[in-house]
Amino acid sequence: MGRAFEFRKERKMKRWAAMSKTFTRIGKEITMAAKEGGPNPENNIRLRMAIQNAKSANMPKDNVERAIKKATDKDTSEYKEIVYEGYGPHGIAILVETATDNNTRTVANVRSYFNKCDGSLGTSGSVEFLFERKCNFKIEKKEFDIEELELELIDYGVEELFEEDEYIMIYGDFAEFGNIQRGLDEKNIEIIESNYERIPLNTKELNEEEQQDIEKLLEKLEEDDDVQNVYHTMA
Repeated sequence: MGRAFEFRKERKMKRWAAMSKTFTRIGKEITMAAKEGGPNPENNIRLRMAIQNAKSANMPKDNVERAIKKATDKDTSEYKEIVYEGYGPHGIAILVETATDNNTRTVANVRSYFNKCDGSLGTSGSVEFLFERKCNFKIEKKEFDIEELELELIDYGVEELFEEDEYIMIYGDFAEFGNIQRGLDEKNIEIIESNYERIPLNTKELNEEEQQDIEKLLEKLEEDDDVQNVYHTMA
């Protein structure tokens, strides 16, 4: 059928794989949130955030409902959130957030990825201090006056706003997530997506070859089903 067909097929398979990984990640987040704070998103901020993200990713409603049901299913393995820290090649700090029902399996896999890519898995606290934890919200741009909106939301804990194409990104401290969400709700501003994020305090420039070494490690980590998010200090 030709090379063009094979190229399109490869791209489609990668897209499907990425979608499946996204659904798996969000599904775990929904289950953990429902387990922690109950199945009602009105009374559970974390669950409401996870469901918002599921809608943004076009995750089917049935998947969302199954993920919530898992939280009350006695036969379902309980996920634990574990953060792994280490250094990749060329001195790049890497922080890996996981959700796992088998820590022995997960730590073995994560360590193997670091080792195979000339990195090393560190101890707890070895690189976390190199990142600051923030929350972020994505809203539609519409007709907002950015400066005015920022002033209105400062009292709720908002630190910065950025315009990105069709969206506005709102950032605040990790601990202010609930306050910012409440502020947006009170102003009837629809949240498209919301997340927690670790932002490096400093980044390191690498040449193209060195960047490829890091990308190889990041790809291995991100492909693991137990991995939720990966952060690094590469510029």
